[in-house]
Amino acid sequence: MPQPPKKLRKQYLNSDYPNVVLRFEDGHEIVVKRGVGKAFDCYAGESVKLLAVYDPDARERDLVETRKADDFQDA
Repeated sequence: MPQPPKKLRKQYLNSDYPNVVLRFEDGHEIVVKRGVGKAFDCYAGESVKLLAVYDPDARERDLVETRKADDFQDA
């Protein structure tokens, strides 16, 4: 019987963009404002997209990068 992926507790600090949205594979999103760090749960091997939001009133988002969950700092 296959084992489920390991659950990880990671964190992200936004120091470059007005707002960053962390978009996870299952569709949920976390918004991180500039100068703020957030801790979150994810699974080993999961891909997380980092999207920059310059104007919160507009729906426009710019893809900054895609990271694997293992590449974030431990919380």
